[in-house]
Amino acid sequence: MSIPMIIDTDPGIDDAQAISIALNHPELDVKMISTVYGNVSIQNTTANTLKLKGFFKSDVPVHRGSSHPYLSTLIDAQDVHGASGMDGHEFEEVDQNDLASQNSILAMYETIKAHEDPITIIAIGPLTNIALLLQTFGDISDHIKEIILMGGSIVGGNVTPYAEFNIYSDPEASQIVFKSGLPITMVGLDVAYNSMLNQEDLKELQRMGKTGEMLFNLLSRYRSDDFDKGVKIYDVYTLIYLLHPELFEVAEAYIEVEYRDETYKGQTFVDEKSKYPNATVVKDIDKEAFKSHFFKALIHCP
Repeated sequence: MSIPMIIDTDPGIDDAQAISIALNHPELDVKMISTVYGNVSIQNTTANTLKLKGFFKSDVPVHRGSSHPYLSTLIDAQDVHGASGMDGHEFEEVDQNDLASQNSILAMYETIKAHEDPITIIAIGPLTNIALLLQTFGDISDHIKEIILMGGSIVGGNVTPYAEFNIYSDPEASQIVFKSGLPITMVGLDVAYNSMLNQEDLKELQRMGKTGEMLFNLLSRYRSDDFDKGVKIYDVYTLIYLLHPELFEVAEAYIEVEYRDETYKGQTFVDEKSKYPNATVVKDIDKEAFKSHFFKALIHCP
């Protein structure tokens, strides 16, 4: 039986890999995709999601979400992902009629409430939409199975020395989510830094049909890494964890997000010794096991 899920995303090159797997894997049942600002503007993240929907000829509804953070100043990652967020591949022109609505928070609520079983949320962008969902609809928590998010870290950051980009983009919203009492799994920088795709992996990806070529083209424009040495891919780990949690080293921990102190803004304080954990933290995965399951997941893509 496939896993019912919602994706909240800000494509973004690494988001494209996760969406590609989610829309094609037989064990995953994507009920809707919610877009959020983040790597680039909400206009571009929404357009990029529609490009991927068109690429796969998917009928999964796409809903536009938040254009700015809860309280913080809006930032983006164009220096990493390029001006459009998905430079490097020529997609067909977006059909704006494919956008299901301009209110992904309401759409998430209606989708979750309409489903008989609790739904998993895969959050691979800033957590603004998720925080607004939880704060706007007080009766929704019982209908959410878990939230698996890409964000945060145990040690260090990638946008400041202390903070990871998704959490830094909206630390107030992130704190709301971690304080929600829902089952949460944090897939942070720690696991991604330990299992990069090297040049041989990228060549294998390029040979994997039209999806592999598309993803290779996007990754070749990924400006945060030295492409000759390999690339870090972040968001895919949430789906590999959902499908194969036994592959990962995890710990239960209490997590707080700093949102008051500007120096440490967005830092995730992870206490593995707490008697009151509020999240599961993914710490590591065997590099070869990850690569094997990543490529196996892509086999389902055209």
